[in-house]
Amino acid sequence: MVPADPKAFLADLFHEAVCAADPLHSLRPYLPTPPKGRTVVIGAGKGAAQLAQAFETLWPHPLQGTVVTRHGHAAPCKRIEVLEAGHPVPDAAGLAAARRLMERVSGLGPDDLVVALICGGGSALLPAPPTGFVLEDEIALNQALLASGAPISVMNALRRQFSQIKGGRLAALAHPARVVSLVVSDVPGDNPAEVASGPTIPAAGTGAEALAQADLWRIDLPQAIRRHIAQSQTPYPSDPAFLHNTVHVIASSSHSLKAAADLARRQGVPAVILSDEIEGEAREAGAFHAALARQVQRHDQPFAKPVVILSGGETSVTLRGAGSGGRNTEFLLAFAGRIAGHPGIHALAADTDGIDGASDSAGAFADASTVARLLAHGQKWDSLLARNDSRTAFALLDDLFITGPTGTNVNDFRAILVA
Repeated sequence: MVPADPKAFLADLFHEAVCAADPLHSLRPYLPTPPKGRTVVIGAGKGAAQLAQAFETLWPHPLQGTVVTRHGHAAPCKRIEVLEAGHPVPDAAGLAAARRLMERVSGLGPDDLVVALICGGGSALLPAPPTGFVLEDEIALNQALLASGAPISVMNALRRQFSQIKGGRLAALAHPARVVSLVVSDVPGDNPAEVASGPTIPAAGTGAEALAQADLWRIDLPQAIRRHIAQSQTPYPSDPAFLHNTVHVIASSSHSLKAAADLARRQGVPAVILSDEIEGEAREAGAFHAALARQVQRHDQPFAKPVVILSGGETSVTLRGAGSGGRNTEFLLAFAGRIAGHPGIHALAADTDGIDGASDSAGAFADASTVARLLAHGQKWDSLLARNDSRTAFALLDDLFITGPTGTNVNDFRAILVA
């Protein structure tokens, strides 16, 4: 069956994916055993306030704590302090919030419990530069990483080596208290140590290894930062400080894509999940998905039409121009340019946290008419793409997908309907 309204159908799949990561449902199975001592809740990420709110609802015992989220993403909590900070560029509020979290876990004992609610976005929200450096140094590092086009694993390897809080250091401060990390994964492969650069989860790796990756991706790092990273070493996962800690991935892209696929099938549309680990340049991923959609439309290979093709992961954008947009609209503009003249192909690409990059939209819709409609506005899709101006393209067409903050973050969501 072909949906009568492709946009509404694709939007329904997105909302089903987000619903599958709802904190109230995802937290419940992983609630830890109450401690003899205090329960301290800490957290960071674009959905941290909603996680804290849900944890308060589910936890009938005494607790205290602090979480930090992006400006405008707060949710009301009664017992947990909610702080707001800058994302994707760190700010002074984030610096103060990082210090507050470090204070929260200091001086705890073996009978105390720390519950860490971690989700995507925490890397920028928790700037804590090493001794001798200032906030502006961490901002410079972050801007270099965001402009590089490097995968999230490379970015986080460098962030961990230039921090007093990332790479398990926050959990080390909490020792000898037990730390239970409840993680909403927004990274390909769902390695919890990669989410928010793992403030409570150590990851093996040296500064020299991180710099080797930086050189491979030609990331232009300030010399003072390079010198520090070269001598840095994050805590080892085998450190006794982490012996009694536990980690649970409570929601992820794979879970959400399965929920969306199930909904599509209930509505009579076959669904396939291509992958939940797609990385690389957003524009190149868009070109690949377009080639796949054309192959399905023309030859019923590798899937028979009608079908909705789902994928997740986290692509990246190498900044080449001064345009406006995020990785999902960049993906979609490259996709649209390569399905022009192929009616029956419709797509949605959006970030599950409701914010694509630094824009006010989650992503956008595209179809076979996108390129022609841009031309009617005097714009060429490839010129817009060349200057990273993808948001402008879809704003002109009134095809932006605006949801507002969703309260969760399980990475990017892409759905392509081949009718």
